[in-house]
Amino acid sequence: MSTQHGIYVHNFLAKPIVPRQTKTSTTVFRFRIRSSLCLTETNNSSKTMSPSKTLRKVQVVSPVPADIDIANSVQPIHISQIANDLNLTPNHYDLYGKYKAKVLLSVLDELKESKDGYYVVVGGITPTPLGEGKSTTTVGLCQALGAYLDKKVVTCVRQPSQGPTFGIKGGAAGGGYSQVIPMDEFNLHLTGDIHAITAANNLLAAAIDARIFHESTQSDKALFNRLCPPNKEGKRSFSDVMFSRLKKLGISKTNPDDLTPEEVNKFARLDIDQNSITWRRVMDINDRFLRKITVGQGPDEKGMVRETAFDISVASEIMAVLALTTSLADMRERLGKMVIGNSKSGDPVTADDLGVGGALTVLMKDAINPTLMQTLEGTPVLVHAGPFANIAHGNSSIVADRIALKLVGPGGYVVTEAGFGSDIGTEKFMNIKCRYSGLTPQCAIIVATIRALKMHGGGPAVAAGKPLDHAYLTENVALVEAGCENLARHIANTKAYGVNVIVAINKFSTDTEAELNAVRNASLAAGAYDAVISDHHAHGGRGAVDLGIAVQKACENVAQPLKFLYPLDAGIKEKIEAIAKSYGASGVEYSEQAEKQIEMYTKQGFSGLPICMAKTQYSFSDNAAAKGAPSGFILPIRDVRASIGAGFIYPLVGTMSTMPGLPTRPCFYDIDLDTTTGEVIGLS
Repeated sequence: MSTQHGIYVHNFLAKPIVPRQTKTSTTVFRFRIRSSLCLTETNNSSKTMSPSKTLRKVQVVSPVPADIDIANSVQPIHISQIANDLNLTPNHYDLYGKYKAKVLLSVLDELKESKDGYYVVVGGITPTPLGEGKSTTTVGLCQALGAYLDKKVVTCVRQPSQGPTFGIKGGAAGGGYSQVIPMDEFNLHLTGDIHAITAANNLLAAAIDARIFHESTQSDKALFNRLCPPNKEGKRSFSDVMFSRLKKLGISKTNPDDLTPEEVNKFARLDIDQNSITWRRVMDINDRFLRKITVGQGPDEKGMVRETAFDISVASEIMAVLALTTSLADMRERLGKMVIGNSKSGDPVTADDLGVGGALTVLMKDAINPTLMQTLEGTPVLVHAGPFANIAHGNSSIVADRIALKLVGPGGYVVTEAGFGSDIGTEKFMNIKCRYSGLTPQCAIIVATIRALKMHGGGPAVAAGKPLDHAYLTENVALVEAGCENLARHIANTKAYGVNVIVAINKFSTDTEAELNAVRNASLAAGAYDAVISDHHAHGGRGAVDLGIAVQKACENVAQPLKFLYPLDAGIKEKIEAIAKSYGASGVEYSEQAEKQIEMYTKQGFSGLPICMAKTQYSFSDNAAAKGAPSGFILPIRDVRASIGAGFIYPLVGTMSTMPGLPTRPCFYDIDLDTTTGEVIGLS
């Protein structure tokens, strides 16, 4: 029996199944759970919680084995048991194998009168290319709250893209003893949501080029006859999706035969300006050679050649729609409103104008349901949506958060993660996601590492795939303190939203006590509510108990309403400049193309939307090499695009690309399959 923070934790009676050797030659046992965790508080009014069927402790090994080896060493609990602990019945979810289930939106309807739990968002300082452990911290904190602190908790995280999984960064299931499992299923296909997004996105792309082609080769009459063909009785009718276009055109007629020749022309011809098309095809793999392509070179396309490009799937507007939608009906409306470009007369052309909005919704009908999984220690996880934070809004879905908040109820906790540094992930969480959800977080966590702070203090460059410089492996308090200017700006920016800010110092084995204390002192001096050293990577939930206690106190002591960085009724430039100021910029420079787009979107009535900056994650500025807390720089806006269905304007800062490339040595070199056991190896 072990004690920590006045709580007694009874170890499991666990039966070893088969020992297996990890790459570090450390024996790890796989366990089946024979008894459940019981927590007893040792305060004046002691109580014993009812036994859980899912909470568990895993055997911790030192040194910490590879992530995939730890994940494979723990037998997941059948997902129906995880659901049962959340009071979900089989009517509330659809099983996807033994360890995943789709939670149905009907749960929200049933719980609409229930009160919400506490809402916590996890962001970070400006990261190194190695990542600073936000996902790991998110999972570790939830394991601490659920398995050690007797709290109902749900982790809400994004689905990883296969781009980073096979590229540089690796997967996003967390790491060490704070992971979502099964880790290989989480990092690969999961329940197919990203594949559904890819299919829907590319269906719309195909519809655009097909429509341009058919309009160029047919008369008004022929085009109209094919769009509204007569049935066997010789009668025509409009498809349901066509009525949105008719309404947009101010045509109230319901019989196609009643349209005048002028109305036939307006209805049948979208007259898309090819130079205005912003919709691109996508795939969920990093491929730099798809950043610029030419389509229509086949002999049957009759010379309809144009330049376009691929984006990575998680940059698709459909991914953003999935993350920001609030219901099936809302998703249908948002998908239909997506603007793909303009007509030659300057009017926006939508997915519903192309007649494809309903079909997109059909492809996405299962993807709207969040996927239920579990952590290593048996706490529940909702995985949903996966937009990047540097090229999209970088947060998991509103529907997953809403479901989770109802399931945990008052006194429970929902912890969600926002991508990359707080300057982009947390900023978009507050100004975009919370605006559409109407939800208010009580606590924001900023994850910091000694490694990243040394880099911001002037340390040598950190690169994926290369050994860390000696400066990162030996004590250097001065370097850490210099780098804390980056942390201080993140604290100030996040505090401005009216939430309590906690710094979670993600501990590494090479960190020294003096360095860790320097970060804690700097955090408190910068205005953090608390700063906590957390060792969840090496110890799982037990290593994050202090963090969990700090989060509880922070959530229970919030009195301020949520404050936004800018009002929606400000102009597009005013909102961009408010965000740039939070980065430390002294001004903004707009390219000729950006000026043109801002003028067009304002004229089209879209200036009231929030802003989603597409910017490097490696600096507050547009220059990834500018570390620390740069100030006085001019932020260059290269282009401005709009995701009207998702509901935001997104400026492209500097040379930001929406299709990553593969490095010289991608992660896929280490990934393989054990053909004897069927287990995935080398996934990180």
